[in-house]
Amino acid sequence: MALQTELKTQGDFLFRNRSYLPLLFLVAGLGVSLYGKFIEVKDLQKIGEHNFEIICLAISLLGLAIRILTVGYTPKNTSGRNTSAGQIADEINTTGMYSLLRHPLYLGNFFMWLGVAMLAENLWFTVAFILLYGLYYERIMYAEENFLIDKFGSKYLDWAANTPAFIPSFKNYTNPKYPFSIKKVLKKEKNGFTAIFLLFWLFDWSGSQIEKGVLHLELNFWLYAAILSGVIYLVLKIMKKRKMFTELDR
Repeated sequence: MALQTELKTQGDFLFRNRSYLPLLFLVAGLGVSLYGKFIEVKDLQKIGEHNFEIICLAISLLGLAIRILTVGYTPKNTSGRNTSAGQIADEINTTGMYSLLRHPLYLGNFFMWLGVAMLAENLWFTVAFILLYGLYYERIMYAEENFLIDKFGSKYLDWAANTPAFIPSFKNYTNPKYPFSIKKVLKKEKNGFTAIFLLFWLFDWSGSQIEKGVLHLELNFWLYAAILSGVIYLVLKIMKKRKMFTELDR
Protein backbone atom coordinates (compact mmCIF):
# COMPACT_ATOMS: atom_id res chain seq x y z
CA MET A 1 0.00 0.00 0.00
CA ALA A 2 1.37 3.41 -0.98
CA LEU A 3 2.23 5.68 1.94
CA GLN A 4 -0.30 8.29 0.79
CA THR A 5 -3.06 5.67 0.74
CA GLU A 6 -1.95 4.24 4.08
CA LEU A 7 -2.01 7.66 5.76
CA LYS A 8 -5.50 8.31 4.41
CA THR A 9 -6.74 4.89 5.56
CA GLN A 10 -5.32 5.44 9.03
CA GLY A 11 -6.74 8.95 9.11
CA ASP A 12 -10.23 7.77 8.14
CA PHE A 13 -10.16 5.14 10.89
CA LEU A 14 -8.94 7.61 13.51
CA PHE A 15 -11.49 10.19 12.34
CA ARG A 16 -14.37 7.76 12.89
CA ASN A 17 -13.08 6.92 16.38
CA ARG A 18 -11.67 10.31 17.39
CA SER A 19 -14.21 10.75 20.19
CA TYR A 20 -13.12 7.57 21.98
CA LEU A 21 -9.48 6.66 21.32
CA PRO A 22 -7.97 9.64 23.24
CA LEU A 23 -9.72 8.35 26.36
CA LEU A 24 -7.44 5.29 26.30
CA PHE A 25 -4.42 7.56 26.62
CA LEU A 26 -6.04 9.46 29.47
CA VAL A 27 -6.67 6.17 31.28
CA ALA A 28 -2.92 5.65 31.05
CA GLY A 29 -2.50 9.15 32.46
CA LEU A 30 -4.68 8.22 35.42
CA GLY A 31 -2.44 5.20 36.02
CA VAL A 32 0.66 7.40 35.93
CA SER A 33 -0.98 9.83 38.36
CA LEU A 34 -1.94 7.09 40.81
CA TYR A 35 1.51 5.51 40.63
CA GLY A 36 3.11 8.87 41.38
CA LYS A 37 0.87 9.42 44.39
CA PHE A 38 1.52 5.88 45.63
CA ILE A 39 5.32 6.13 45.65
CA GLU A 40 5.70 9.76 46.72
CA VAL A 41 6.21 10.83 50.31
CA LYS A 42 2.80 11.66 51.69
CA ASP A 43 2.57 15.30 52.67
CA LEU A 44 -0.74 16.66 53.88
CA GLN A 45 0.48 20.19 53.20
CA LYS A 46 1.00 19.89 49.46
CA ILE A 47 1.68 23.49 48.57
CA GLY A 48 0.27 24.55 45.28
CA GLU A 49 -1.48 21.29 44.32
CA HIS A 50 -4.92 22.91 44.28
CA ASN A 51 -3.58 25.86 42.30
CA PHE A 52 -2.05 23.45 39.79
CA GLU A 53 -5.42 21.74 39.31
CA ILE A 54 -7.06 25.11 38.68
CA ILE A 55 -4.40 25.89 36.05
CA CYS A 56 -5.12 22.54 34.39
CA LEU A 57 -8.84 23.29 34.46
CA ALA A 58 -8.23 26.71 32.90
CA ILE A 59 -6.31 25.06 30.04
CA SER A 60 -9.12 22.56 29.45
CA LEU A 61 -11.75 25.31 29.52
CA LEU A 62 -9.65 27.30 27.05
CA GLY A 63 -9.93 24.35 24.69
CA LEU A 64 -13.69 24.19 25.25
CA ALA A 65 -13.96 27.94 24.58
CA ILE A 66 -12.12 27.50 21.26
CA ARG A 67 -14.57 24.76 20.29
CA ILE A 68 -17.54 26.93 21.30
CA LEU A 69 -16.29 29.89 19.25
CA THR A 70 -15.87 27.53 16.31
CA VAL A 71 -19.05 25.46 16.47
CA GLY A 72 -21.31 28.39 17.37
CA TYR A 73 -20.68 30.11 14.05
CA THR A 74 -20.84 27.13 11.68
CA PRO A 75 -23.71 26.02 9.42
CA LYS A 76 -25.37 22.62 9.29
CA ASN A 77 -23.30 19.57 8.28
CA THR A 78 -19.92 21.11 9.02
CA SER A 79 -17.60 20.89 12.06
CA GLY A 80 -19.65 18.09 13.57
CA ARG A 81 -18.93 15.15 15.81
CA ASN A 82 -19.96 12.71 13.09
CA THR A 83 -18.08 9.43 13.45
CA SER A 84 -19.60 6.35 11.84
CA ALA A 85 -21.01 8.46 9.01
CA GLY A 86 -17.49 9.55 8.07
CA GLN A 87 -16.63 12.89 6.52
CA ILE A 88 -19.44 15.41 5.99
CA ALA A 89 -19.15 18.94 4.59
CA ASP A 90 -21.83 20.88 2.73
CA GLU A 91 -19.53 23.91 2.44
CA ILE A 92 -16.08 25.13 3.43
CA ASN A 93 -15.86 27.13 6.64
CA THR A 94 -13.45 30.02 6.01
CA THR A 95 -14.57 32.76 8.41
CA GLY A 96 -14.36 33.29 12.16
CA MET A 97 -12.02 30.76 13.77
CA TYR A 98 -11.50 29.15 10.38
CA SER A 99 -9.86 32.33 9.10
CA LEU A 100 -7.20 31.86 11.80
CA LEU A 101 -6.42 28.18 11.17
CA ARG A 102 -7.81 25.27 9.18
CA HIS A 103 -8.49 22.96 12.14
CA PRO A 104 -9.69 25.04 15.12
CA LEU A 105 -11.70 22.17 16.61
CA TYR A 106 -8.59 20.04 16.88
CA LEU A 107 -6.73 22.93 18.52
CA GLY A 108 -9.60 23.10 21.01
CA ASN A 109 -9.39 19.36 21.58
CA PHE A 110 -5.66 19.68 22.19
CA PHE A 111 -6.07 22.14 25.05
CA MET A 112 -9.05 20.26 26.48
CA TRP A 113 -7.11 17.00 26.72
CA LEU A 114 -3.80 18.69 27.61
CA GLY A 115 -5.35 20.08 30.80
CA VAL A 116 -6.45 16.58 31.78
CA ALA A 117 -3.12 14.99 30.80
CA MET A 118 -1.27 17.48 33.00
CA LEU A 119 -3.18 16.15 36.01
CA ALA A 120 -0.85 13.14 35.91
CA GLU A 121 1.79 15.58 37.28
CA ASN A 122 4.41 13.87 35.17
CA LEU A 123 6.46 15.91 32.71
CA TRP A 124 7.36 12.94 30.51
CA PHE A 125 3.74 11.84 30.26
CA THR A 126 2.73 15.36 29.23
CA VAL A 127 5.47 15.46 26.58
CA ALA A 128 4.39 12.01 25.36
CA PHE A 129 0.79 13.22 25.15
CA ILE A 130 1.78 16.22 23.01
CA LEU A 131 3.85 14.07 20.63
CA LEU A 132 1.22 11.35 20.30
CA TYR A 133 -1.52 13.93 19.85
CA GLY A 134 0.46 15.39 16.98
CA LEU A 135 0.85 11.99 15.30
CA TYR A 136 -2.79 11.10 15.96
CA TYR A 137 -4.38 14.25 14.59
CA GLU A 138 -1.87 14.68 11.79
CA ARG A 139 -3.41 11.62 10.15
CA ILE A 140 -6.95 12.78 10.85
CA MET A 141 -6.21 16.19 9.31
CA TYR A 142 -4.56 14.52 6.32
CA ALA A 143 -7.64 12.37 5.65
CA GLU A 144 -10.02 15.28 6.24
CA GLU A 145 -8.16 17.58 3.88
CA ASN A 146 -8.04 14.87 1.20
CA PHE A 147 -11.83 14.63 1.43
CA LEU A 148 -12.24 18.41 1.18
CA ILE A 149 -9.84 18.68 -1.76
CA ASP A 150 -11.72 15.94 -3.61
CA LYS A 151 -15.04 17.69 -2.96
CA PHE A 152 -14.18 21.38 -3.34
CA GLY A 153 -10.97 21.31 -5.38
CA SER A 154 -9.22 24.64 -6.00
CA LYS A 155 -11.65 26.52 -3.76
CA TYR A 156 -10.30 24.62 -0.77
CA LEU A 157 -6.69 24.75 -1.95
CA ASP A 158 -6.80 28.54 -2.40
CA TRP A 159 -8.09 29.03 1.14
CA ALA A 160 -5.65 26.49 2.61
CA ALA A 161 -2.71 28.20 0.91
CA ASN A 162 -3.24 31.31 3.08
CA THR A 163 -4.47 29.64 6.29
CA PRO A 164 -2.18 27.66 8.65
CA ALA A 165 -3.24 24.17 9.63
CA PHE A 166 -2.91 24.24 13.42
CA ILE A 167 -1.09 27.29 14.77
CA PRO A 168 -3.36 30.37 14.48
CA SER A 169 -2.42 33.41 12.41
CA PHE A 170 -4.45 36.55 13.11
CA LYS A 171 -3.38 38.57 10.06
CA ASN A 172 -6.25 37.33 7.86
CA TYR A 173 -9.05 37.26 10.44
CA THR A 174 -12.53 37.51 8.92
CA ASN A 175 -15.73 38.01 10.87
CA PRO A 176 -18.00 34.94 11.00
CA LYS A 177 -20.38 34.49 8.08
CA TYR A 178 -23.22 33.21 10.28
CA PRO A 179 -24.63 34.52 13.57
CA PHE A 180 -23.68 32.75 16.80
CA SER A 181 -26.00 29.86 17.68
CA ILE A 182 -26.21 29.09 21.40
CA LYS A 183 -28.56 26.22 20.59
CA LYS A 184 -25.96 24.53 18.42
CA VAL A 185 -23.32 24.99 21.10
CA LEU A 186 -25.53 23.47 23.80
CA LYS A 187 -26.40 20.57 21.50
CA LYS A 188 -22.87 19.85 20.30
CA GLU A 189 -20.59 20.74 23.21
CA LYS A 190 -22.42 19.26 26.21
CA ASN A 191 -20.31 16.08 25.99
CA GLY A 192 -17.00 17.90 26.21
CA PHE A 193 -18.18 20.18 29.02
CA THR A 194 -19.32 17.27 31.16
CA ALA A 195 -16.28 15.12 30.33
CA ILE A 196 -13.90 17.80 31.62
CA PHE A 197 -15.42 17.96 35.10
CA LEU A 198 -15.99 14.21 35.38
CA LEU A 199 -12.34 13.52 34.50
CA PHE A 200 -11.04 16.16 36.90
CA TRP A 201 -13.15 14.68 39.67
CA LEU A 202 -11.98 11.15 38.79
CA PHE A 203 -8.31 12.16 39.00
CA ASP A 204 -8.90 13.99 42.29
CA TRP A 205 -11.00 11.24 43.88
CA SER A 206 -8.80 8.32 42.84
CA GLY A 207 -5.70 10.16 44.02
CA SER A 208 -7.24 10.79 47.44
CA GLN A 209 -7.96 7.07 47.81
CA ILE A 210 -4.25 6.32 47.37
CA GLU A 211 -3.12 9.10 49.68
CA LYS A 212 -5.51 8.28 52.54
CA GLY A 213 -5.55 4.53 52.04
CA VAL A 214 -9.28 4.21 52.61
CA LEU A 215 -12.28 4.22 50.28
CA HIS A 216 -14.28 7.38 50.85
CA LEU A 217 -16.20 10.07 49.01
CA GLU A 218 -14.89 13.53 49.76
CA LEU A 219 -17.33 16.39 49.42
CA ASN A 220 -15.32 19.01 47.58
CA PHE A 221 -15.41 21.36 44.61
CA TRP A 222 -14.59 18.63 42.06
CA LEU A 223 -17.42 16.37 43.23
CA TYR A 224 -19.97 19.18 43.16
CA ALA A 225 -18.73 20.32 39.74
CA ALA A 226 -18.99 16.76 38.37
CA ILE A 227 -22.53 16.34 39.73
CA LEU A 228 -23.64 19.72 38.38
CA SER A 229 -22.13 19.08 34.95
CA GLY A 230 -23.81 15.66 34.90
CA VAL A 231 -27.19 17.19 35.68
CA ILE A 232 -26.68 19.84 32.99
CA TYR A 233 -25.80 17.08 30.51
CA LEU A 234 -28.97 15.13 31.28
CA VAL A 235 -31.14 18.23 30.96
CA LEU A 236 -29.57 19.15 27.62
CA LYS A 237 -29.89 15.55 26.42
CA ILE A 238 -33.62 15.60 27.16
CA MET A 239 -33.99 18.96 25.44
CA LYS A 240 -32.18 17.59 22.39
CA LYS A 241 -34.44 14.53 22.22
CA ARG A 242 -37.45 16.84 22.32
CA LYS A 243 -35.92 18.76 19.39
CA MET A 244 -35.71 21.99 21.37
CA PHE A 245 -32.40 22.84 19.71
CA THR A 246 -33.59 22.45 16.14
CA GLU A 247 -32.66 25.37 13.87
CA LEU A 248 -32.96 25.80 10.13
CA ASP A 249 -29.58 25.30 8.43
CA ARG A 250 -27.72 25.07 11.77
